[in-house]
Amino acid sequence: MSAKSTKTKSRRSSTDWERLRRMSDRDIDYSDIPETDEKFWASARVFVPRAKTHLSVRLDEDVVDWFKRQGPGYQTRMNAVLRSYVQAVQSAKSQKR
Repeated sequence: MSAKSTKTKSRRSSTDWERLRRMSDRDIDYSDIPETDEKFWASARVFVPRAKTHLSVRLDEDVVDWFKRQGPGYQTRMNAVLRSYVQAVQSAKSQKR
């Protein structure tokens, strides 16, 4: 492995967590958040993130480079493309039945 491929970066949060811990509920500015009503909650769904599997996969270098150039979160975007493909194939198969 090259030094480039083994190098990792840690993302630093710009959030002032200590200031947030000291805030009371009254200190929170809700002015830019729309109010919710019964209609909203009637159709609300709980989102549970799916478990991720760590694996090693060989991809064309230009494909990986393209995703990386899109910025942080390239692995998440690659996963989204793969998920979209899986859903399209599953949908096509279920329509044939």
